[in-house]
Amino acid sequence: MKNARIFLGLCLFLIATVVSAHADLNIFLGDLNNRSYAAPNEYNNQLSAQFGVPQSLVSSLIRSVAAPSDAFMVLQLAQMLGLPHERVLQTYNTNRGKGWGVIAKELGIKPGSAEFHALKQGNFALTGTPGNSKAHGKKKEQGYDPGQNQDKGQGQGKDKGKGKGHNK
Repeated sequence: MKNARIFLGLCLFLIATVVSAHADLNIFLGDLNNRSYAAPNEYNNQLSAQFGVPQSLVSSLIRSVAAPSDAFMVLQLAQMLGLPHERVLQTYNTNRGKGWGVIAKELGIKPGSAEFHALKQGNFALTGTPGNSKAHGKKKEQGYDPGQNQDKGQGQGKDKGKGKGHNK
């Protein structure tokens, strides 16, 4: 009986941890959607400035995704991985509804990596400043600096033959 309680307690703790990690990204994305609905032009301007893409592309992207926050995530993952946004959008469309974790894995972000943790924690920001997607005052030494594209393209064969990040 005592072991069953310990096991149940551990299971509840693990479930709460997973849900809270997922909730962090959902909270961030919900906040982005609220910002977009409250001030769409400002939201579009900030996306354009932060990711260095034209307004027309932002407008087109927002029309082609389920929610305005998805446009941010398409551009964010493209920046993190050094991929064209079209590639991220294609993967988004193929995996729509499965979640950003699945999309990130499909694009080559490895579970357990700094990028994957940043994604799950919603550790991003829409600042409107070019290349500045980092949120909550996180420091580079904490493992993830979106402006540096650490391990970009991991799993995409970009480091093929060099031994770095190539586990196949």
